[in-house]
Amino acid sequence: MSIIDISHVKSYVAVMRASRIPRLPLLIASAFTALALVTPAAHATRTAETPLTDAFAQAAETYQVPRDLLVAVSYSETRFDGHAGEPSASGGYGVMHLVSNPTAKVLEKAADLTGLSKRTLRHDTAANIRGGAAVLRAYADELGLDKGAAIGKWYPVVAKYSNAADPSVARLYADTVYDMLNKGLAGDAGGERVTVPAQPAEAERGSYAEAQDLTAMAALSPDYPPAAWVAANSGNYTASSRETSYNIDKVIVHVTQGSYAGTISWFQNPSANVSAHYVIRSSDGAVTQMVRDKDVAWHAGNWNYNTRSIGIEHEGWVDQASWFTDAMYRSSAALTAYLCNKYGIAKTRANIIGHNEVPGATHTDPGRHWDWNKYMQYVTGGGGTTWSTIVDNGTGGRFTASANWGTSTYSAQRYGADYRFAEPVASSDVAWYKANIPSAGTYKVEVWYPALAGYNSSAPYIVAASGGNQTVYVDQRSGGGGWHSLGTFSLNAGDQDVVGVSRWTGGTGLVVADAVRISR
Repeated sequence: MSIIDISHVKSYVAVMRASRIPRLPLLIASAFTALALVTPAAHATRTAETPLTDAFAQAAETYQVPRDLLVAVSYSETRFDGHAGEPSASGGYGVMHLVSNPTAKVLEKAADLTGLSKRTLRHDTAANIRGGAAVLRAYADELGLDKGAAIGKWYPVVAKYSNAADPSVARLYADTVYDMLNKGLAGDAGGERVTVPAQPAEAERGSYAEAQDLTAMAALSPDYPPAAWVAANSGNYTASSRETSYNIDKVIVHVTQGSYAGTISWFQNPSANVSAHYVIRSSDGAVTQMVRDKDVAWHAGNWNYNTRSIGIEHEGWVDQASWFTDAMYRSSAALTAYLCNKYGIAKTRANIIGHNEVPGATHTDPGRHWDWNKYMQYVTGGGGTTWSTIVDNGTGGRFTASANWGTSTYSAQRYGADYRFAEPVASSDVAWYKANIPSAGTYKVEVWYPALAGYNSSAPYIVAASGGNQTVYVDQRSGGGGWHSLGTFSLNAGDQDVVGVSRWTGGTGLVVADAVRISR
């Protein structure tokens, strides 16, 4: 509204009041006056207070990309931090991680689409978001996606944005974004809070439905049973026969400088010339092995240390403490303790080191935000899971559901003897799991369900958190037969209904209630 002279508008309103012209123009003029009262200074102040929020909204509108999807992609990649224009390990720039490397030229594509320079896209956050939105729109057009399409139909577009050559990794990337949409997210950047509400984002995977679901760990690690297995490109490590060829006596802690799925994809890229044995996700501590323990991964920047160590990459950035979650610490410490026991490595800081402690290292990871005291306490057994309980749908006195919930033994992925199911309806009919929470605090909540194509695409799980009920939507068509994390929640102490499965969803397919696990 900065181009409007408010005095002219007031004069126009006065003329309309004095005339016998029908009152519709007067209403329009009055509305125009109200808008004009938003002065240029006031508008500038609001923009200054919420630059990131405004940038997402403007880019989404300009390129007809769902705003929440755009935000979720950015958050999953960078937690809204552009890192002052510095690239990620795979050559990604800015909050939208516009990649420029030998096999992916997304930054260049964004420059062509927006008319902005590559330098501007690298360093200016609003421009970077605009570039990311332009690329997503271009991919949508290439895939024939109509403007205004439901957010679930954007799944193949998000998968393409991953730049992953392996469909299973592209699926992992897109599933991460849609998991965030279903759970909701809130992130801080420069004092500004950007949020996406939890929503039933029904992922329409298309051809990616046939890709291996890495979160279900269909291909298990040959060396560490809790991990999934995704092989790094053979040109990014040295085949060997450790511990015959070399003795393993160290574990080296790294930070990816990028996302979990992006790092897995980069280690598969033949131009990377880098790899690590394991990669760990921030949100829930999920582990993927990419190089066999017996082989020499290229991770330390020092051949001697490469030959004698196992490298563990942790999703995140060294300058952002928010990536280093308790779930990540515990998962990584469990892996490290397992490796130390397996190969006779002393559980000391002399043998469990950071990348920055390798002789000749040019890297600074894991950085000052990495809590070595907590990590080593977990590794040595001083701080593992202190309390855990599993409630199955068959646990006596712990599960309640109406007669509308049937019982089935159809799927072999079930937990225990059977599981419950019901048709979705637009009314409240929640199946509840009861647990005796020992003390008020933060707890991890996981759910187990069998997965089938006919099960619900957006099943609502309700967690009775201390600040009020929180809903997380889960796609029960995939990822079954294992524990699926809903997140961490603040719970009140006492014997109470803690987790519920609701039938009230816009998703399609039967809603399933099987088992939950709550741990601290």
